[in-house]
Parts: sequence; structure tokens; C-alpha cells
Amino acid sequence: MMRYKRFSKPVFLFFILVSLLDVVGIFMENPFLQTVCKPMIIPSLIAWYLIKTDAINKWYVIALFFSFIGDVLLLDKINLFIFGIAAFLITQVIYIFIFSKGLAKVSRQKKLASILPFLLFYSVLISILSPNLNDLLIPVMVYGMAISIFGTIALLNYLAVKNKLSMTLLQGALLFILSDSMIALNKFHEEQSFYPVTIMLTYIAAQYLIASYMLGSESKVLDKDGVT
Repeated sequence: MMRYKRFSKPVFLFFILVSLLDVVGIFMENPFLQTVCKPMIIPSLIAWYLIKTDAINKWYVIALFFSFIGDVLLLDKINLFIFGIAAFLITQVIYIFIFSKGLAKVSRQKKLASILPFLLFYSVLISILSPNLNDLLIPVMVYGMAISIFGTIALLNYLAVKNKLSMTLLQGALLFILSDSMIALNKFHEEQSFYPVTIMLTYIAAQYLIASYMLGSESKVLDKDGVT
């Protein structure tokens, strides 16, 4: 990918452009703009990652692919919502797999400190949503549990090694949880006019931060091994 490095900036600018246009489409309630731009967000992020990295993590690319599938499916939030959840569940499971592999040993106190806030948030959110979930109770509970585990692992990473890189992953996880929580609240609790735009902004920022973490962690591994 070295010979394509010069394209990283244009590809990143394209990612920003389609992201902003999708947000504009949501704000203006323009379905055409959303249908055209939303499916291009994750592929452009994949392209940026592949150009920038010197050590491709295939599992991360697969996770982004399922995010792309989820984005496309959730263009129809009425008929395809459950399938969108399934696609993003796969993304979350892969994220858990990726980020737990490199997790340093941490004390029992740090594990408890990481688990409790997400367990509390998960419990409160499910209690709010459950009266309106009906047949979707189990799928939403399973997805909520998966993303809470992702958040827990991100916090564990930060508590184990408090640096800018681990903070980037934690911020990405928190924004992902915030975005998904707003989706659930908007659909199953109480609609708010600011939710759609805020959901997309936090989701885009989350995926960007996670990609930045991947690039940073891969670069550190290469430097440590004397490859770069």
C-alpha cells in the first residue's frame, strides 16, 4: 500500500464530504442525499485505513464491512431494523475480539471499575426501553450487552495504559454507545427532533476514532518490532 500513501488525504477528505452530506440530508430530511451518501461513509473509511496502514488487520476490515451492511439495511428502519441490528452485532463481536486480544493484565479493582458503569447504564437503558420492545426485547438486550462489553474492554485498555491512544479507543466506544442508545430511545421511547443528526454525528466520530486507534496501535507494534 506504500505507493498509494499519497491518496490518503483525498480519500479522507472524501470520507468527510460524504459524511457531512449525509448529515445535511438527515437535517433537510432529504432521502435521496441520505441514500446516496450514507453507503459511501464506511467504504471510504475502509479505503483510508487500507491506504494508511502498514499492517492490515483483516478482522477490523471485516468489522467495518458489517458496519457498512448495517448502514445500508438501516436506511429502512421499519422493515430491516432487526437485520441492521444483526449486522452491527457482528461488528461489535469482532471489535470485542480485536480489542480484548491485546488487553494487558489488570487488577480486579480496575476490572470492577470498568464493568460497573456500563452495567448500570445498560440496566437503566433496558428498563426504559423494555415496555415498548415487545418481540425485539431479546435482540436489543443482546446487542446492548455486546456494545456494553466493548465499552468495558475500551475502559479496561485505558485503565491499563493511560495514554492518548487508549483514550482514543475509549472515546470511540463511548460515542458508539451514545449513538446506538439514541437510536433505541428515538425508536422505542420518545422521538426527539435532534436525535437523527446527533445519532449520525456520534456514529461517524466513533468509527473515525476507532480507525485512528487501529492505525496508531499498528504503528506502535511496527515501531517496537523495528519494522519502520
